[in-house]
Amino acid sequence: MSKVIAFAGKGGVGKTTVATLVVRHLSRNGKTPILAVDADPNSNLGETMGLEVPQTIGDIRETYMKDPQGVPSGMDKVNYLEMLVEQALIERPEFDLLVMGRQEGQGCYCMVNNILNNFSDKLAASYNYLVVDNEAGMEHLSRRTSGKVDMLYLVTDYSLRGLRAVKRIYSMLDSLKLDIGELGIIVSRGPAQLGEAFLQEVAEIGIPMAAIIPDDPALLEFDMARKSLLDLPDDSPSVVAIEAMLKKAVPA
Repeated sequence: MSKVIAFAGKGGVGKTTVATLVVRHLSRNGKTPILAVDADPNSNLGETMGLEVPQTIGDIRETYMKDPQGVPSGMDKVNYLEMLVEQALIERPEFDLLVMGRQEGQGCYCMVNNILNNFSDKLAASYNYLVVDNEAGMEHLSRRTSGKVDMLYLVTDYSLRGLRAVKRIYSMLDSLKLDIGELGIIVSRGPAQLGEAFLQEVAEIGIPMAAIIPDDPALLEFDMARKSLLDLPDDSPSVVAIEAMLKKAVPA
């Protein structure tokens, strides 16, 4: 069964960057095959990886809902939707990427969502690692049939607003009925010394600090040059921080 590493946090705190760097670490350390899942409606995991995303699961869902009778002759709707998901999978030698895309529009999506979610779970079972970039509400994780998350990292930037979003996400975990193994906080763009107010807020939340990622000029340079973060140099501060975190969390 695949190990699930998931990330959540409010928008703009750097969780997509962190998810990309985790895929980078896993792929370079032979932890393949890896399935990266972009479960944030504001999908940009593919962009940080330098990949074009021609189709998302949301696109498939909307196309089907507009024309439920458009299933090719001789094929049932389950096989048809599963075929479309396989076509939406972006395959690379080290990892594959599946983008969930936009949320549902108006109407009842229960049937098509059940088919898509069940097949996504079945697909994920073929990989050693599943790396999931979530929205703050973690809807994708709550829909997974297994509910198993081996490592859940709540990501914040160096701000009390970001940290309070982490606190809100943490408070709703029980209602999601997820089976979570390791839980930790990742601070992006953190200073060398965290302030007292920030540390006090972390202590009140009660989740251990998994990593502090320092400000890394290379991240902006790669973004402006439209280069994949998978190609960041080994000595990049953000890469070094993620490497140190995963050496403890992921067995060699």
